[in-house]
Parts: sequence; structure tokens; C-alpha cells
Amino acid sequence: MGNRRKSRELAMQALFYIDMNQNDSNELLERFCVNFNPSKKARSFFLKLVNGVIQAKSEIDSIIENFSDNWKISRMSCVDRNIIRIAVYELLYCQDIPPKVSINEAIDVGKKFGTEVSGAFINGILDGIHMALKKREIKTKTNIQITETS
Repeated sequence: MGNRRKSRELAMQALFYIDMNQNDSNELLERFCVNFNPSKKARSFFLKLVNGVIQAKSEIDSIIENFSDNWKISRMSCVDRNIIRIAVYELLYCQDIPPKVSINEAIDVGKKFGTEVSGAFINGILDGIHMALKKREIKTKTNIQITETS
């Protein structure tokens, strides 16, 4: 498994942990890192994803809800919700990653950690967001300043 895939999987797990505790403090992320100890090679991208999603969460969640027919973010499974958040963060703020890669990685992680319908659910939402981004129908508002803490 590649370092970026491992980073994405760990980021989903960390965001799941943060989500379930309803607390996005640095202390919770540090506790996660102590227990799951991301490798040196995966750590930088892992922290970029987790901190980026936390910083832009309200914007990301708003975009997700706009592209998920009849699904409030709170009704989505915690796994699917956090996988989609990571992919949307990548689509919005990681210009070095081709959108197709972000979407395919999200689908694969969803198939591994979610339900049997997670892949299709994730794909449907991310495809809509990707098409809107290509048409410049979505503008980003959050100014992301990533620091590598934890």
C-alpha cells in the first residue's frame, strides 16, 4: 500500500474519532497519533488532510450537502462522511492531485471501510462536486494554513 493511501486511511480514522467525540481539539489528534503512530512517510500528508478538513469543515460540509440529494451530512454514515470530506478537501485545496485520483482513492477507501453501497454513494457525490468545480460553479472561501503539529 502506498504512503498516500495509508495517509488517507489514517486521516479517515482520525476524523472518524474526532467526529464521534465531537471535539476537534489538537489534544484529540495528538492522542490518535500516539495510539496509531502514522509512519514518518505517511505523517505529513496525513496531517495535511486532517488539519485541512478540520479548518475547512463548514465549507466542505456545505458543499457535500448541496450535492447529496436528500442527505444531510449528519445522516450519512460517519465513515462515508469523513471519506467524502477528505476527497472534497483534496479537490478544493490539493491542486497537485488529479481529481480522478482523489475520487478513486475515496471510492476504494469507502469499499474497504464502509458498507457495500459506500463506493457508489461516495462516487455519486464526488462526481457531482467534481463536475461543478470543472464548470467553476463552486468557489472556495476558506484560507487554509496547514501546520504540521502532532
